[in-house]
Amino acid sequence: MRVRVGSFQVGDLRVRLRTLAPAGRLHDSLAPTVVLVHGIGMSHRSFAHTQRVLARTHRTVAVDLPGFGGLPPAGRRLQVEELADLVVAAVRDGGAETVVAIGQSMGTQVVAEAALRHPDVVRAVVLVGPVCDRSRRTLLRQALDLTRDTVVETPRMNAVVTTDYLRSIRQYVRELGPMLRHRLEDVLPRLTQPVLVVRGDRDPIARREWSESLAQAAPRGALVELPGGHHVQERHPEAFGRLVEEFRRVQTLEDAR
Repeated sequence: MRVRVGSFQVGDLRVRLRTLAPAGRLHDSLAPTVVLVHGIGMSHRSFAHTQRVLARTHRTVAVDLPGFGGLPPAGRRLQVEELADLVVAAVRDGGAETVVAIGQSMGTQVVAEAALRHPDVVRAVVLVGPVCDRSRRTLLRQALDLTRDTVVETPRMNAVVTTDYLRSIRQYVRELGPMLRHRLEDVLPRLTQPVLVVRGDRDPIARREWSESLAQAAPRGALVELPGGHHVQERHPEAFGRLVEEFRRVQTLEDAR
């Protein structure tokens, strides 16, 4: 397995890409690359275990968005649409031609917008713990749900969340508004790509009714639950990896018809 970490400057914004792939496929641009986009306040560390599992068979790229993961703050508020364009530009600069985009929490908004705005690049979308539930779009409710999730998560994930939040607090505060205003339920019906919604069965943030409604809103949508909370991809990376592999296999068969 090979690792490459590099920063890309897109306009006035810096993005970091952590590429992990099987030996010989680090620079492979022919097969779709699996791109991993973290949630608000987080970094590539929220996909650390997941990326290692997926990288056994795929070229994978974990993204650190501007102001997160130790990158300098953007100095301004970034809308979800701008972040989507930024991710696509960065991964294409990094050598990817087509991608399967996996987002977690706020990252689900980013990858959904990327699929809408760049359908020639984003071939399929996986939404893990999608936000924000239409019935809970206030700072107070989101804070309460985030606190409830700490009871469900592992000590390691709670430590990652705390330390990532502390080092990204300036950009975190700026992105709260765009995250709360974004309407994922309005984007998904416009996607032509396959969409897989994944939630933890104890996730207090991406609740079941909300997640089911998103899967139903996408023309080619499906919902799967795994045991765990909001960061279920890290609690069960092996199961999540198999899920993504099966999703990709079905997507490839459908596209070949």
